[in-house]
Formats: sequence, C-alpha cells, structure tokens
Amino acid sequence: MKNRVEELRKGRGLRQEEFAKAIRVSRQTVSSIENGRYSPSLELAFTISDFFGLPIEEIFIWERSDAQ
Repeated sequence: MKNRVEELRKGRGLRQEEFAKAIRVSRQTVSSIENGRYSPSLELAFTISDFFGLPIEEIFIWERSDAQ
C-alpha cells in the first residue's frame, strides 16, 4: 500500500517527531509508515486522516494485485 503521509507531513512543515507526538505514536512508526514497511491499523489510519482533514482514500492508496 502506498501513502502520501510524508508528502502531507512535510507540506505542514512538521518533522517526524512532531507528527508522531501529535498522533501519539513513535517516530519509528511514522518512518515505517512513510517508507511502506508498515501498514497502520484502521484506527491509526483514521487518526492520520483526521489530523490532515482528508479522507483515508486520499492518504492511503490501495493497489490491487493482478492475482485477484
């Protein structure tokens, strides 16, 4: 799953540490989400969505695999 978290965070002029504190996770979690190594829980995805004031679909991009 791709996401726009880094782009949106930087657009607000926030460091990872600041953003992590605002959404109550570790900086490492933010880094992992931004690098695509970790998919957030639905609850965390909603928290991020609320923070940016955007629908989840505008932040997290689901790419269907051809195997379906």
